[in-house]
Amino acid sequence: MPDRPPDDPRSLVGRLYDAHGAALYRYAVMLLADASAAEDAVHQVFSAILRRPAVFDNELHYLRRAVRNECYSHLRRRRRDEDAASVGPLLESIAEPVTPEDRSALETAIRGLSPEQREVIHLHAFEGLTFREIADASETSINTVSARYRYALEQLRKVLAP
Repeated sequence: MPDRPPDDPRSLVGRLYDAHGAALYRYAVMLLADASAAEDAVHQVFSAILRRPAVFDNELHYLRRAVRNECYSHLRRRRRDEDAASVGPLLESIAEPVTPEDRSALETAIRGLSPEQREVIHLHAFEGLTFREIADASETSINTVSARYRYALEQLRKVLAP
């Protein structure tokens, strides 16, 4: 296969997917609580870039925003169509030993959060974003972001308390 010029849309999409695809997928899984729908959301974003190459200053910010928008569109359609979410895994495996019961309890507790709360938990705890960065990315006030995080933690503590 001949090398494509660096400005070729397929080269751009390939580079972006290699650099950010896994993180965007994890973000979409957390928002949608559905692995299959998360794959579809990320696929839609990259397909759109392939059809209409975008120009952006901060590619991760742009991609995260596009995935977020696609996920929330999916959630609106799901609510409208009253689809049931799949029960695929929500969390990736980690090296530390975790009992299947603990993992299942944590996934169930996270699924019980609203998509907005799951989003803040994921971006802060797993992606390391500050509340200010989350507020900027979601076009939400920092007070709303911190409240969502606080309420999510309270709900997780209630569900996971012994």
